[in-house]
Amino acid sequence: MKVAGLGFRREATLASLRDALIAAGDHHDITAVATVDDKAGETAIEVLARELNVPVKAVTPDRLAGVATLTQSAVVKARYGTGSVAEASALVAAGHNARLIVTRAVSRDGKATAAIAEGEGE
Repeated sequence: MKVAGLGFRREATLASLRDALIAAGDHHDITAVATVDDKAGETAIEVLARELNVPVKAVTPDRLAGVATLTQSAVVKARYGTGSVAEASALVAAGHNARLIVTRAVSRDGKATAAIAEGEGE
């Protein structure tokens, strides 16, 4: 299972999410997009998932907490207990033996991040 994890500000647009995913590069053949559950219902991520023809996987904050990530944001660490929502949500949603294949990439407007993980599914 190949999952694109997305972290984003509430004001991020569909263009922000697309740009972050493009910046991540290796987004072909993803089987899902994932983000923290309180943002999983945002219109931009739902539209992106429909465009990619994949489901949105909502990850609860307690599952993000403690996930080791390669990149670190002090703000994200304080709020979610992990260094990157994009990386942590991709790892959690990718399932057993997940590994990052693309670390956090940032959209040009700075409002969204994307990371790609591959694993054995949940």
